[in-house]
Amino acid sequence: MIGLLQRVSSASVVVDGVTIGAIDAGLMVLVCAERNDTEKDADALLTKLLGYRVFADDAGKMNRSVTDTQGALLLVPQFTLAADTKSGTRPSFTPAAAPADGLRLFNYFVEQARLKHPTVQTGQFGADMKVSLTNDGPVTFWLQTNAK
Repeated sequence: MIGLLQRVSSASVVVDGVTIGAIDAGLMVLVCAERNDTEKDADALLTKLLGYRVFADDAGKMNRSVTDTQGALLLVPQFTLAADTKSGTRPSFTPAAAPADGLRLFNYFVEQARLKHPTVQTGQFGADMKVSLTNDGPVTFWLQTNAK
């Protein structure tokens, strides 16, 4: 699985003109399931995400996680992260999980996140989403459970 995390001061997701998820300070994470990913991959990504130190401590060093800061999470499904862009000028989405598997794993990821973290908002799988964010830093990291 892939997670593209961005440290934000705010972020939101709008579908059909309605805000369906919004957070203040925390992490906005684009989440993608790849072919052959399992719940074990989702668990590994979530563990890494919750412990990833991207927030400043008192000395200004990135030594605190979203768990340490009690920041919010906005989890947004985005299959395009799995695109193969090695050749040509049109991406191939062959590496992405099939839609049914992607939905199942995204829902599982969200359920597990809600069990382990107090503030979790989401986007909507398969919807045309308008995502807005204010990246704080900017700080952006790519996390991947099974680099292919």
